[in-house]
Amino acid sequence: MKFAFLFCFFLLIFQTDFGQNEEIPRKQKKMYHRRLRKNSSLNHRSKRQHGIQQTATATPMARFPIVNFDYSTEEEFESFLSLPEVEAGYNVLPGKKGHCLVKGMTMYNKAVWSPDPCTTCLCSDGRVLCDETMCQTQTCPYMVTPEGECCPVCTDTVNDNMLNGRTEFSGDSSEQREPTNVLPKQLPPPQVEMDQVFRKEALQSEEEEESKEDRKHKKETARHRNQGKPHRERGNRRERKQRPGKIRRPAYQQQRCGRGKEEDDEEEEEEAVRGDVFQMPCQLPIPALPRGRPRLPSGCSLSYRTISCIHAALTQVPPLMAPEITSLELMGNSITSIPAEAFNGLPNLERLDLSKNNISSSAIGPKAFKLLKKLVRLNIDENNLVHIPSELPPTLEELNINENNLQAIDEQTFSGLNQLVSLELEGNNLSETNVNPLAFKPLKSLSYLRLGKNKFRIIPQGLPASIEELHLENNQIEEITEICFNHTRKINVIVLRYNKIEENRIAPLAWINQENLESIDLSYNKLYRVPSYLPKSLLHLVLMGNQIELIPGYVFGHMEPGLEYLYLSFNKLTDDGVDQVSFYGAYHSLRELFLDHNGLKCIPPGIQEMKALHFLRLNNNKIRNILPEQICNAEEDDDSTLEHLHLENNYIKAREISPYAFSCIRSYSSIVLKPQNIK
Repeated sequence: MKFAFLFCFFLLIFQTDFGQNEEIPRKQKKMYHRRLRKNSSLNHRSKRQHGIQQTATATPMARFPIVNFDYSTEEEFESFLSLPEVEAGYNVLPGKKGHCLVKGMTMYNKAVWSPDPCTTCLCSDGRVLCDETMCQTQTCPYMVTPEGECCPVCTDTVNDNMLNGRTEFSGDSSEQREPTNVLPKQLPPPQVEMDQVFRKEALQSEEEEESKEDRKHKKETARHRNQGKPHRERGNRRERKQRPGKIRRPAYQQQRCGRGKEEDDEEEEEEAVRGDVFQMPCQLPIPALPRGRPRLPSGCSLSYRTISCIHAALTQVPPLMAPEITSLELMGNSITSIPAEAFNGLPNLERLDLSKNNISSSAIGPKAFKLLKKLVRLNIDENNLVHIPSELPPTLEELNINENNLQAIDEQTFSGLNQLVSLELEGNNLSETNVNPLAFKPLKSLSYLRLGKNKFRIIPQGLPASIEELHLENNQIEEITEICFNHTRKINVIVLRYNKIEENRIAPLAWINQENLESIDLSYNKLYRVPSYLPKSLLHLVLMGNQIELIPGYVFGHMEPGLEYLYLSFNKLTDDGVDQVSFYGAYHSLRELFLDHNGLKCIPPGIQEMKALHFLRLNNNKIRNILPEQICNAEEDDDSTLEHLHLENNYIKAREISPYAFSCIRSYSSIVLKPQNIK
């Protein structure tokens, strides 16, 4: 019975569709029956496509941000169906293969970082892999989680939070252990955290004074004495212990909390010999701490080995004696000077952030940073520097001096910094007239260089051979000569947006022979056509916001393995500027094509031949019709690779779209047709 019902239903659908398609040309009808035999589900696809307007009205509208016109503002478009996939945006310029883009920051391959104390992430060949920290079970009466840490640690300090019942107890305690996610509320004051860090040195020194041999000797002595004494005398000793008196606890006893039973018994025997010592319970606070420890200024906090004084209203670098500290954050204060002895008490400092202060070059001591033998990262953004500080430590790998008032870079500025990998000098007054061509020569390891928002009119000379990423946006560059990149054979990314470059000012041999150059951003320049003589290795080309009217034929034909991303949004392309050979050489490789916000009236030729295309933007043009074979090839049965197709804000009437215009697209939820303009 069930089989008969299904057979009748199939015949009903077949007759309905056959009646609706009697006017279809013979070629399309043949294709229709071939697809019908291959997959009966295409009957429903044809119906849903023919009635796409009705489906759209029945589906909830979804809004999602897509467009970044000027890399800062966003425009929202109406989607006729909710798209499950994450779409690509305009502000896309993939970097070197293997790098990861995390919250606007470029992470190099194999880089490791912690977005929060309980998570560790790794950049592995362009993918971000994160793992949560697993904490070991602690067996001690009291545990706290230091600020910035994930796992609780044992403590013998009883602070106010503990006395109020907010302490985390171990599994051995009769109290029920509180969940870990409330531990930040149980943190001791910053000074207690500082005390815990610097108590380690005192404990180690005390333990060294009392060796294992001394303990063994005392143990034997106690046994011999106890063997000959009557029980009454031992009882008197216990009574003496219970009498009120001055409580004094040696430093070595501070570690008793959390020890094993055997060790506690051993210490009890030792205390039997030392009658002048009372046993101090672990629950009582420790009154004294090692002398000479640093006191944190108001507004500062300590997290593991990082002292953070962000927006603490400081007017000078605080005097600190903290050999264990590796990171110091002084961002957002009113510090005006850095004397020569400012960091003498921080010999192991690795990261130093002095950004957003009022530091001037004349107020920096000539050897202020010289004693920092382990310094790796230095950030002096948004200060009043007119030149780069002298005698920087040779261990430096990252130097940021953005948004200052740098006036010049001479030949000796970077002397000795042969381990520097990343250099950022954006937002200064640098140009080819005040930057010595030999200034970058000592930087043998430099890979990442940012010189945006300066006053360069040409590409800076003397770039290191090791350079991989060069950012020169928001300058006044007008031409690219043949010698600009002669010695930069490893360069992978060049960003030149917001300059004054014309296509006839780009030398034919400027970069065509580069073997590693994969990404070029020439957005918001003065280009009237897609530049010729592009690098053979190019994968990503961003040309948004120009006045481009023409894509010359075969302009991508020489590229190997082939262009993958082409962004031509916000230009002046018309139907006459794009022809069948405009995309020759990229049909097999192009994955994303942005042609939105132009003047196109028809679907550009060659779209149906792009076998790897995943994302196509044709919105905000003047398109009126979509013919059956402009996007889908009627001769082929394979589904298209298109996952996102944007056609909104044109002049398309959805009811007039051919049933076969989108027949090769797997899911119609990837097609955006609304809203449309009415003229």
